[in-house]
Amino acid sequence: MASSSNARKAIGRLVALLGEQQHPYKPSTQVFLELDAEKLAADIRLVELGTERGSAERPPSNSVTYDDVEHRIIERLESHKQDSHALFQQHLETYDDRTAALDFEGRFSVIQQAAPQAVGEFNAEAALGRDELYALRRRLYESEKERDEFRQKHRLTRPAHQTSTGKFVLKIGLLSILFALEVIVNGGFLARSSTEGYLGGLVQAVSFAALNIMASFLLGLVPIRLLVRRNVLVKLVGFFALAIYLAFAVLLNLALAHLREMPPSFDGGIGTDVLTRMFNAPLALTDVNSWVFFGIGLLFSAIAMADGFLFFDPYIGYGGLEKRWNAASKQYTDAKASLIDNLRDIRDEASEAMNGAARDLSVRRSEFHALTEARGRLLDRFLAHQKQIERICQSLLAIYREANQKARSTAAPEYFTSSYAMELIKPRMTASNSTVGERLERSIEESQKFLKDEILAIHKAFDDAVHSYSEIDRMIPEKLP
Repeated sequence: MASSSNARKAIGRLVALLGEQQHPYKPSTQVFLELDAEKLAADIRLVELGTERGSAERPPSNSVTYDDVEHRIIERLESHKQDSHALFQQHLETYDDRTAALDFEGRFSVIQQAAPQAVGEFNAEAALGRDELYALRRRLYESEKERDEFRQKHRLTRPAHQTSTGKFVLKIGLLSILFALEVIVNGGFLARSSTEGYLGGLVQAVSFAALNIMASFLLGLVPIRLLVRRNVLVKLVGFFALAIYLAFAVLLNLALAHLREMPPSFDGGIGTDVLTRMFNAPLALTDVNSWVFFGIGLLFSAIAMADGFLFFDPYIGYGGLEKRWNAASKQYTDAKASLIDNLRDIRDEASEAMNGAARDLSVRRSEFHALTEARGRLLDRFLAHQKQIERICQSLLAIYREANQKARSTAAPEYFTSSYAMELIKPRMTASNSTVGERLERSIEESQKFLKDEILAIHKAFDDAVHSYSEIDRMIPEKLP
């Protein structure tokens, strides 16, 4: 039985060890932990010490100062109060650091400097664009003036015919098709007069096709276009070129028709024989296919000449002026659109940055108020915690004194009936939170209003810049001589 009792005592000690608290505080998530009076009383052994010292009639009945045990209690609680104050100061510094990190003054300074600077940079960008646009508009006006004077001088009322990339490819393709067709047609017809058969006819076909197509195209491209000029002498040159073309086309294709009817010759004199036949009897073609051959060659020549005539604007010089004017006009309009888009991007970027700064101030203001409230709550909790420490101290002193009085045979000291008053720490706080908050609120409102005014200013600068760009269109003609 004795061994069983000893075993239970050992188990009890183990159970007591498992349930023993690691510190004299009640479990809590608060910043300042609440002391456990019962745990402190047990740790200091207040009941035992009070009974022991009361049995020894200590402290004496006439004592007016605290004894060693009371001093130990007070020192223990004072130490905890100082630790709590250090913890309070640590949290207070954290709140102060977070408040300082909001850096309102720095943001106010940046806003006061950067916002007007953004408007100034926008105006500078607009001025540079205006100078660039003015030069392009002047160039466009001079090009337009040159074109209009040309039209007036030559009595032209129609717009110039422009050759686009598609038309250019189409006309070059037409020439290529004409050349290929004529080579094929000529090769078949001329093979009869060649001693080398189809190979010789193909070689001759390539030569005559190149001469027929390219010469007709070049004559239509330059000299025949002089027909549409207003100047009589120049127009006569055009008629003369047209006559040359007609004579060339008829004679060349007629020579090809005669060549087709010539029998193959091995002495190399077939060219002389063709010239002789054309001189003596130019229209003496005996085969109807020769006339068909002549007509096809003449048709191809006429198409090539018309292609050259219409390759550019028929009025020489007019198409080039129109092309330069179109290029200047496109360059001006593209530059104007690009400058406006660039200014719009700058305006939107600056507006978004200013709106972001205003929103940032609102967010930081909310955080400042939250920190201020948390700081105030921390102070209230610290003051309340000191009161709690004082009550715990009074409770511990009461436990000791009560045990002491019960064990005494003489009267207890008179001060046992007095309540202990702990000296509370009064934290040194900064300026009034309400004063700081009001001043900060005014500064934030002023900065946000300033940002709003700057946003309106940059929008107005954008409208003024676009209007000034449009004014260039009316300003340039008035200033040109």
